[in-house]
Amino acid sequence: MIEEQDLEWFTQAFLAEFGFDFTDYSRSSLARRIQRIITVWRLNDVQQLLEMIRLDPALATPFIQQVTVTFTTMFRDPDFFLELRRSVLPYLSTFPLIRLWIAGCATGEEAYSAAVLFKEYGLLERTLIYATDLNATAVERARKGVFPMESVPEYANNYLSAGGDKGLSKYYSANHGYIQFNEELRSRMVFSTHNLVSDASFNSFQLILCRNVLIYFNRSLQNKVISLFNESLENSGFIGLGSKETLAFSADTDHFQRWGTQKIWKKNG
Repeated sequence: MIEEQDLEWFTQAFLAEFGFDFTDYSRSSLARRIQRIITVWRLNDVQQLLEMIRLDPALATPFIQQVTVTFTTMFRDPDFFLELRRSVLPYLSTFPLIRLWIAGCATGEEAYSAAVLFKEYGLLERTLIYATDLNATAVERARKGVFPMESVPEYANNYLSAGGDKGLSKYYSANHGYIQFNEELRSRMVFSTHNLVSDASFNSFQLILCRNVLIYFNRSLQNKVISLFNESLENSGFIGLGSKETLAFSADTDHFQRWGTQKIWKKNG
């Protein structure tokens, strides 16, 4: 594993050279991901890694992409989506227009999960889903809505556990080992790059989902991002986080109340 002083040197040098700031990322997670890149690229240490990127600056993009990409799957943590279905969507149904922000959407599985959920509750036609991520390659994959067929059994099982009863296959077409989610879902979605570390709010929302992203940030950066969400969320809107994440220790915690049994909070109205 990379030593702390070497990681500190690398993050400062990378920021000075390429303008991308990893300073407030979780040190353990960042060290693991950079170590994996060093191993895959067959390098010896962070000094050699930085020198390699200096000699070929085009490598900075795939490096950042590999460090920032997050694992995801459709209806990950099905109980969370079941809670959305049962206790959040009935409340959101009272709004004439619903804006949902999937922050840190990775390759889009969570965004399509939400679209299916809203479709089955009869809300998709008045919902706009904004799905953003720092990783431009992941965003482009998400925009296409294409996923490998081999993932479908896991998707379908999670869908059923999340309360789905119409069959996931009605929402996609299959061809040559891949599935693509249909135009009805994709027409209600806007994909774009957005950096939670440095970019400002870009709209107001009734629901924000940012699951399993904050765990990669230190406490200071978590507070900054949660403040951004507080600014972006309308009164009486909802925010959903990952199973290991919380608003409890943030400076904005007094603006929210826990909702249901999952990691969901409602903003005070």
